[in-house]
Amino acid sequence: MNVAVWLAYDGTRYDGWQKQGNTDRTVQGKLEAVLERFSGQPVEVHGSGRTDAGVHARGQVANFHLEKKQEPLR
Repeated sequence: MNVAVWLAYDGTRYDGWQKQGNTDRTVQGKLEAVLERFSGQPVEVHGSGRTDAGVHARGQVANFHLEKKQEPLR
């Protein structure tokens, strides 16, 4: 199942969008960790763009695939 999400976040506490080997404080990394706990499977998130450290976003689009269908969170 392919899932698209629209995100808004305050980037103050993050080192940007993209996962990096030298920090776990990225939006992509945190989102993947939450989705893995939710779905019980590894999840790779693909963003439509990137932000630098400390930058906020509104309306950023990302997608990911889940092997098993999940009920939507509300």
